[in-house]
Amino acid sequence: MQDLFFGTGIAHSILLFAVVIASGLWLGRFKVKGISIGSTWILFLGIVLSHFGLRSDPTVLAFMKDFGLILFVFSIGLQVGPGFFQSFKAGGVKLNMLAAGLVLLAVVVTVAIHFITGESLPTMVGVMSGAVTNTPGLGAAQQTFTDIMLGQGTDPAVAQLNASALASSYAVAYPLGVLGVIFIPMIMRPLFKADLDAEKKRLDDENPTSATAARRMHCEVENPAIFGRKICEVMYENEGKFVISRLMRGTEIFIPGPDTVLEKGDRILIVTSQPHVDLIRIIFGEEIPLHLSDWLKHEDHLVSRRLTVSKSSVTGKTLAQLNLRAKYGVQVTRVIRTGLELVARPNLILQMGDILQAVGTEQSLKAVSKEVGNKPDNLLRPNLVPIFFGIALGVIFGSIPFTFPGIPQPVKLGLAGGPLIIAILLGHFGPRWKITTYTTVSANMMIREIGICFFLAAVGLGAGESFVASLLAGGFWWILYGLLITVIPVLTIVLLARLVFKVNFYQICGLVAGGTTDPAALAFAQDSYKSDYVSVNYATVYPLTMFLRVLAAQLLILLA
Repeated sequence: MQDLFFGTGIAHSILLFAVVIASGLWLGRFKVKGISIGSTWILFLGIVLSHFGLRSDPTVLAFMKDFGLILFVFSIGLQVGPGFFQSFKAGGVKLNMLAAGLVLLAVVVTVAIHFITGESLPTMVGVMSGAVTNTPGLGAAQQTFTDIMLGQGTDPAVAQLNASALASSYAVAYPLGVLGVIFIPMIMRPLFKADLDAEKKRLDDENPTSATAARRMHCEVENPAIFGRKICEVMYENEGKFVISRLMRGTEIFIPGPDTVLEKGDRILIVTSQPHVDLIRIIFGEEIPLHLSDWLKHEDHLVSRRLTVSKSSVTGKTLAQLNLRAKYGVQVTRVIRTGLELVARPNLILQMGDILQAVGTEQSLKAVSKEVGNKPDNLLRPNLVPIFFGIALGVIFGSIPFTFPGIPQPVKLGLAGGPLIIAILLGHFGPRWKITTYTTVSANMMIREIGICFFLAAVGLGAGESFVASLLAGGFWWILYGLLITVIPVLTIVLLARLVFKVNFYQICGLVAGGTTDPAALAFAQDSYKSDYVSVNYATVYPLTMFLRVLAAQLLILLA
């Protein structure tokens, strides 16, 4: 029992990790004024226990830290991958550029403090990572620092110990980093005299999701220009911006095909998106006072079903390639993806987990059901092959050295950047490459939380031995340095976004939380302002910001 509690064996390490993680997560449930640092309690508990002599084997710590970091960043990459490149379109470009400016300013302030005070650059990288609450950046910096020292012939144990020093400065700067990111938008609201109702209405009118979200219209064909023309011709001329779900001619209701000829007085049920509403009225005619129930009353032979894509062979195909209307007489009107209803355009690429809103006869829908799978229970089982294969590719990619002019050593993306990029590419291109990367939200969150818990526990247990000594040797200045790295960039970008680019207040909250990769700030803003727009804009800037912060931390270590 002595070895179990105070030794260095495997059982002791597992027990120590379990106690640190469980206790840290329990403490993270408590809030002060609505603010919590969540799982970061694991880091602080690890430091405390390590300071008082409860430590793990260095090899175990190194493995748990690196493997936990890989799980964390890979799960993030899979989640944000499908929307990563989409986030650069429309208003996302402006927000991402502002977020990139946030990263750049943090680097500038970090380097400036290094030259003014003489504090070592690796230590300042730890401070910067804590000040912007970016744990993967810390992991990337530690790994790069260790690789450099090992390349210089340093003993592995000494290299790990020196890399752990970065965690001390990270832990000192982290608390005020969280509070600073929350505090600045709070003081900006009265300063900007932001009327939240007016801000929300403005976003409702310009809602970026309306470009894809489905909207139902009931129109009567009144435009002489389309009398006698086939539906496929009208759709081709308008690039498939709508789907005609059903057509009412007299008392007959049926699903029209591509070759159906439009006649004067036809009543049609159309699915389109908000930006195309006026165009639909011009093409066909004004909307008429019909309700969905009016169509259902007269179509006893037709039924509507939701069919789940659960076959990997369907992943990556477009609706046009499935050709369900021609083969089965079934019309897909909408595609529900992660809760958002999309217009079923012919060029829409299907992904695992998509739900097809289909209309047809009972027999034809059964045939379509077999083609797409329609077995949602199968999706509950995680598909681990692409996950571990992707991790393997990420480790290989992260180990490839890239040479840049002016940088004395080759740059490696490492165990943080490599898996992150591969996961983003898999998440985005996987469906096109017929690779099933689908995981449920709960499964993704489980992998992510386990990864970050392992990482924080390992970092804390490794940093505790020298934490107090670092503070007494002048480390208390790290608090001030971290506060400057937090406040100066965030305050500058917030003022720039509002006064120059006229960015909405809710978007600013999402920009600040995502630009600092701070989930605590996101949770606080959502709870305080009761709007999903904060999380939408958080997700818009988060992928690029995460990548840039990981890369910036590595580059600063290489330049040290």
